[in-house]
Parts: sequence; structure tokens; C-alpha cells
Amino acid sequence: LTYIPGSAGEPTPLLDLWAADPDRTRGARILTSLVPGINGLAMDALHPTATITGLFMQPAWQAAQAAGRFRHLPLSYSGFVRHVRERVAPDTCVVHVSLPDRAGRCSLGPAVEFTPLVHARSRRTVALVNPLLPAMPGAPSLDYAGFDAVAEVAFAPRGYAVGAPNRVALAIAGHIAGFIGDGCTIQVGLGKVPDALLALLHGRRGLRLHSGMLADSALDLWDAGALDPDAEHASCVWVGSPELYRRLQGRAGPVVAGCDVTHDAARLAALPRFHAVNSALSVDLFGQANLEVADGHAVSGLGGAGDFARGARLSAGGLSIVALPSTHAGRTRSRIVPRLDDGIASLSRTDVDVVVTEHGAADLRGLCVHGRAEALAWVADPAFRPALDNAWRAVRARL
Repeated sequence: LTYIPGSAGEPTPLLDLWAADPDRTRGARILTSLVPGINGLAMDALHPTATITGLFMQPAWQAAQAAGRFRHLPLSYSGFVRHVRERVAPDTCVVHVSLPDRAGRCSLGPAVEFTPLVHARSRRTVALVNPLLPAMPGAPSLDYAGFDAVAEVAFAPRGYAVGAPNRVALAIAGHIAGFIGDGCTIQVGLGKVPDALLALLHGRRGLRLHSGMLADSALDLWDAGALDPDAEHASCVWVGSPELYRRLQGRAGPVVAGCDVTHDAARLAALPRFHAVNSALSVDLFGQANLEVADGHAVSGLGGAGDFARGARLSAGGLSIVALPSTHAGRTRSRIVPRLDDGIASLSRTDVDVVVTEHGAADLRGLCVHGRAEALAWVADPAFRPALDNAWRAVRARL
């Protein structure tokens, strides 16, 4: 079993080598945290006898999953931490690290995730030592002398380009910003809405960051003076532009920790006024959120959203916010739906406090079942509200 880290920790030259010579992966069993939209590993680039186990599904792997070559683990990040501790003992852990410092320590830099946990349980470690990976004082480091094999190779860490926010993203971000005051702790994901939201918070003061993945917009918020200088600001990953990695080199302040820290339930519940902001593909009139299935096809995984949503619900003054555009497919289909069609509720109705679309915010706190449905229908696109009202009348007759 070989572990391959994801996000900015992807060992890209190794994956390229496998793609150029698939026979190198004959019989390989690969465990990975690769993330769709950031990392790329095509099943057809591997030997037909190779298998992959991972946390995120994507449409291109549907046939591989049906054939048993891809195994999707329906776990949150905290669930995967437990899985690693109790069930994983890899033969090989591949790590992507910076150049060693004077003490012979190599920083994991902007991508820690599960690597320290897996590394501690592996028989051997193969290191890609990359002079272009920023060494960060707030990240764990590994002893160069402890590596079983080393390849020093310069390559650009995997990045993430979100692009300029559109009208819908700006409207959603504006509604979310109204819930976030000075002194709040914030978790956001990646994308146009998180970028637009953090840009709107530059005037806040005393904010604290505690997240899974952070990008350029989080460092811009930091430099704007919005963050509490005395608080710890933590994530398990930074991923973004080449300029982001240059800005992070040697930068004191950001803490990059393993998911056993960043996604720990007790730590999250203890955060002051923890506001978790997560995206969804659809939300039903009960307030259940689907983050994984689109048009009948699995396209992603739960990631850390479940951990953060529950942590926010337990935090004193915390808030679990789910954000999504009201429509998709060229505005022909509503993302606010009567019931989740695909049978997967990534977040239960007890994990969600507020649902935000470009049309407003449905604050579900303290509402009864029928009040929640009415509030959610109100933030749907106006063209779909009558159908949602009719659908709920049929549902409420059975409740």
C-alpha cells in the first residue's frame, strides 16, 4: 500500500512518471487524499491491475468504481483520521517537502493534511524534496536523515485559480458577511464565494481563521489587518497561486497542522463564535444539504464540511452556514429542492443553521419544520417558488 498526499502536497513528478510508464504501477494499491479540481490522477494512466482508495469521487472514475479499481471512502476528514489510526499501515508513504534546514529538517510547508499520521505508521518513506515548496515555520517538519529514498526535484506545487467573482457569488457573499462580526472565527472552503466573502471582511477586526484549505484571499485578509494578531490561525492546507507560495516562504504566523488537529471535534467546539461556511450542490426543504452528487453522479466527497458544520453548531455563538446558487443548468433547475433526489444527505438538517443563495439568507434557527421549509423556499429562485410551495403542501400532509 502506497500513500500519496493531495492538494499542494501532490508529488507531481512521481505521478507523471507513472503515467509515462504504467507498468510501474502493476499491482499497486494507492491510498490518497487527492482533491478533484486541484489534483489530477487518471485511472487510465495506471496499470489495469492498480487500485486507488480515496476520499473524493469524480465522474471520470465511475467505471473504475464499478469495476472495483477505485474505492470511494464516504468519510469526513476526521473520519479518515480515525481510519488511518485504526486500519492503515502503508508499506510506503510518499512525502513532498521543502529543502532541509540547518538542522536537517524538511518542512511540509503548505500541505500537511494526513501526512504526519500516515508517515508515523509507514514502513518506509520516499521524499520528493522540492526547492520551490515554501518552508513554513508553522508547519511540521520531517527529518531528512529518516527518509528511505530521496529525489530532489524542482517543480511548481499544485495550485488553485478561482478567477474573478461573478454577480451571483458577490450577492451570496454579501448575505453571508452580514452574519460575521468582529471577533468571529471563520472557516471557508475554496471558490468564488469564499474569495468574495473574505474580500468583504477586510474592515473587520479581531477575526480568527480555522479552516481546512485556505487560499490567496485568506492571506489578503491577514495583510489587511482584519485578523487577531494574538490568536492562532490554522489550516491543514494552503493552496493557490504561485505568488501565494512565494508569500508563504518563511512566513511566521500561519499554522499548518494535520487534520487530527484542524478537524478535531473538541477543538472545533471550543473555538469562540466559530462560523463555518460551506458550499452545497443542493438543499432540500428539510434543510438537508447534498455536497457530493450532481445529476445522479457522484462528483466529490464530504471533505471537512461535516466536521466544521458540527463544530460550529457546538461552538458558543457559532453558526453553520451553507451557501449555494439558487439554480443550475442555465437557470433551468433549482438547487433548492423538495427532497434530495439521490439519497445522500452530506449534512443533516441538524448540522445547518443558515442557508444562503443570491436571493437572501434563510435563518433556520428556532424555526419549526414548516417554518424552515417556507424560509428555504423564499431563498429559491422566484421562478421555482410556487412549485416548491406545492411540493411542501404534499409533504406536510404526511408529517
